[in-house]
Amino acid sequence: MTVDALLRSTTRLLSDVEAKELDLLAFAGDDGLLFVREGVGIAARGVARRIELPRGTSDVRGVADVLRAIPSEDSLHRAGSGPVAIGALAFTPTEAGSLVVPEVIVAKSADGSAWCTQIRPIDAPAWVEPILVASRAKRWSPHGFDLQSVVSHEAWCDIISTAVDRIRRGGLDKVVLARPVDVIATSDLVIGDILGRLQALFPSCMVFSVEGFVGASPELLVARKGSQVRAHPLAGTVARSGDPDTDAALAAGLLASTKDRWEHSLVIDRISSVLRPLCDELDVPRSPSIVPLRNVSHLGTLITGSLHAANVADGTALTALDFVSVLNPTPAVGGTPTAAALALIAELEPEDRGTYAGPVGWVDAAGNGEWAVGLRSARIQGNRARMFAGGGIVNDSDPAAELQETQLKLQALLSAVVRP
Repeated sequence: MTVDALLRSTTRLLSDVEAKELDLLAFAGDDGLLFVREGVGIAARGVARRIELPRGTSDVRGVADVLRAIPSEDSLHRAGSGPVAIGALAFTPTEAGSLVVPEVIVAKSADGSAWCTQIRPIDAPAWVEPILVASRAKRWSPHGFDLQSVVSHEAWCDIISTAVDRIRRGGLDKVVLARPVDVIATSDLVIGDILGRLQALFPSCMVFSVEGFVGASPELLVARKGSQVRAHPLAGTVARSGDPDTDAALAAGLLASTKDRWEHSLVIDRISSVLRPLCDELDVPRSPSIVPLRNVSHLGTLITGSLHAANVADGTALTALDFVSVLNPTPAVGGTPTAAALALIAELEPEDRGTYAGPVGWVDAAGNGEWAVGLRSARIQGNRARMFAGGGIVNDSDPAAELQETQLKLQALLSAVVRP
C-alpha cells in the first residue's frame, strides 16, 4: 500500500453541550460509518482515502504507516482521536478488503467527553465547522417482506451430518458452519432505522454499520488501548425463555454442559496462546460466565492483559489490527484446527460468507482500536438483506438441534430488519 502526505488531520474537543447532544447513530445516518456500544464509540462520514488490503487480514502491517503519515494536529492524544481507519473485513483471512479513512469522525468516550476529527486535503481549510447530525430525508420502511432460506432445512441437516462424519473420521475437532437466509422487501431497507432498532434491542452489543454491512455483535474479537489489550470470546449457546427461573435453569445447564464447555475451551486456549507471549500479565478466568442477550445466552470469558513495553513503543507497536490479523478467525466462528476447518467450510457452505463473522471495527494512528466479530449481521443492498447464523459442529452434534440454534440466532436480526 502506498503512503502519501496529501492529507492533514485536525482534532478538537467538543463543548460539553455538543458532547451531551451528540448522537452517534444520528451522525452516521443511513450511509455513514458506525461502531458504538452503549452510546460510546465512533461515527464517521465521507472518504478521505481508502486503504486497500489485497491479502485481507493476513497482511495489515502497512495500515499504521498510512495513518501515521497523515500530519495530525491533535492535542487530545486519546484512543480514537486523530486519523482513524474503519472497516469490515472478510471472514476468510486472505480475501481482499479495504479500510476507510473518513473525512469527518466524531467519537464519544465513557466519561461523556467527545471530539471531532477532520481529514482534509493539505491545501484545503484546516477546519470547517461540522454538522453533528446527518441530514436524512424521510424514507418509509418497507411494508412487506419475503423470507427465504438459501438452502432447505433438510439440505442443511444433511450438511451438518456430513460435517459430523468428517469430524469422526479425524483431522479436525470442530467446524463452524453458517446458514444463509435472505430477506426481500417491497422497497429499499432503511439502514438508519435498522441501526436504531438494533441499539434498542441489544444495548450491550457493539452496533456497527460499514458500507451496507450492519449488525449488533455480542463478541469482542480484540481491543487495544495503550498497553491494555482485551478480548471477550463467546462459544456455547442456549435459548432464553423470558421467565427468570427457567432462564436461570437453562444458564446453569449451559455452564454444566461438557460439550459447550469443551467448545468454549478451544476458543479460550487459542486466544490465550496468541496473547500470552506478548503480555507481561494476562488474566484468563478459570471458568466462563453467562452472557445474556435478548433471545439467547452464551458462555463468555473476558480476557485482559498488559502488553510488553516493546509491543507499544512508537514505530514498533503491535496495533489492534495486527492482533486481528493473528486472531481471525477464532475457533468460535471457524473451527479447529483452523486450516482444516476453513477447507471444510469452503466445501460445505452453500454461499461465501463475505464479511459475516469477519472482523469489523477501527484502528487509529497510535495502534489503539476495537474490533468485533461480525455476527448478528446483514449485508444490505437496496431491498435485500443477506444474513447468516452459525453453529459449532463437533463429533456428537445433532443436526436438528443445530438447525434450531441457527433459527434462534437469526431471530435477533430479523426482529430489527423485518418490521411490516
